[in-house]
Order: sequence, then structure tokens, then C-alpha cells
Amino acid sequence: MFETILLSTDARGVATLLLNRPDKHNTLSAQMIAELTEAAALLGADEAVRVVVLAAAGESFCAGGDLTWMKAQIEGGEAARRAGAMALARMLQALNTLPKPLIGRVQGQAYGGGLGMMSVCDACIGVEGARFGLTETKLGLIPATISPYVVARIGAAAARRHFLSARLFGAEEAHRIGLLAQVAAPGDLDAAVAAEVAPFLACAPRAVAASKQLVARLTPPIDEAVIAATVDLLIARWEDPEAAEGIAAFLGKRKPDWVR
Repeated sequence: MFETILLSTDARGVATLLLNRPDKHNTLSAQMIAELTEAAALLGADEAVRVVVLAAAGESFCAGGDLTWMKAQIEGGEAARRAGAMALARMLQALNTLPKPLIGRVQGQAYGGGLGMMSVCDACIGVEGARFGLTETKLGLIPATISPYVVARIGAAAARRHFLSARLFGAEEAHRIGLLAQVAAPGDLDAAVAAEVAPFLACAPRAVAASKQLVARLTPPIDEAVIAATVDLLIARWEDPEAAEGIAAFLGKRKPDWVR
């Protein structure tokens, strides 16, 4: 059914949504974005599913947006750019509003959109030694569509530091700023995720869904106006020559012309 992700559910109702492009470090391609959106709808509608674990195959959790996909957006027309940006925004919204607890199992590095994926989870457990970064500005881009979720998770102060500098940081700092709920040794990661999942299975499913909706009502809304604004901002960056130069430099394994 899917090619870039895998779905499975155990007898308890714990579903695993696995990012499955390990050779591409699970970067977000157009196909993966579409498949994640579809998977979120399926999981949300399945009454047998009580909890969803967002996991990834290979050494990376998610290294952000697929640069080949981004290059295609830059080189495409206005309609194609808008469709691509909106698809990404809708995927994040679908996961963020999933009416089930969404727990991230972060077994490796996550950059850019990977932090967006972590931020739409209700909690993330990360492995010691993992590296993180909002690296968009190094490419002449900005973390536009992921920004409402990342700022909600780590706060404005940490967002200002990391959005602007694209600096890399480790699991302990990710924990300190709220991106990770817990840091686990590699051999303890699955046990830590299982411990995070277990309490939800003792709770009433509809009450859990209603509680998640309650939190959303009591925090700044990520509504259609916010989504449209972030889509416009992403398109504007794709249309700026800086983005073309940044992505070309990365793909060409050279420094972009603004590096001093």
C-alpha cells in the first residue's frame, strides 16, 4: 500500500508508523509527504488504534526535506510551488491533530523538517548521541511550515537562537529545550518508548482524544490563516535566488557564496 513508510499495529492497539527511506536518511519527498498524510487519516479513523509510535528505519530519524524535491519546487511554476508547500503543511497538520497519542522514537539525527516531525508528536524519546539542527538558513531557506509546531514545542527564545543560526546541538540540549521528553541510551531506547506508551493504554480513548483537543484549544491556534502564512513564506524563500544557490551548493558539495 505504501512505499516510503510502513504501518503495523500490535494486539494492544499500539501502531508503529515507520519512516522507511533509510538510504535517503528518511528525508521528506513528495511521495512520503502524501503517504504520511494518508496514514494519519487511516490511523485517526481506526478505533482499534490506541497509541501511535512514529519511528524511522536506518541511522537517521529524518534529515529534513528531500533536496531533490525542494529543487523541483524552486524550478517549478507558482502553482507547483504552492501545491508542494501546502502538501507539506497539511501533512504536519494531519499528524499534529491525530486524535491518538503520537510518540516519537528518535533513534538518530534529525534536521529541519525532521524537527518538525518531532514537534508534532505529543512526546519524543531520543537516543544519546543524536544530533539535531534547524539547518534551513544554511540553504537560503527558513523553517516556515514547521515553525508553528517547533515554536510551540521549544518556545520563542530557543527558536530565535536555532532558527537564525542553524547551529547543531545534541540530545541533552534537545531535552533541555523541550524537544525531547527523555534521552535514553541506545540499548534502552525501546524500553523507554514502551514505558512512555504504557500509561495511555490504561486511559479511556475518547477522553484521551478530548484532552488532546483541549490542549489545542488553550494554546495559540495553528489554523488556516497560520498555515496559509507559512506556505506563503516558504514559497517566497523558494523564489529567492539564495535558495537556489544554497541547494546547488549542497548538492555540489561546495560552500554557498555567502559563507565567510
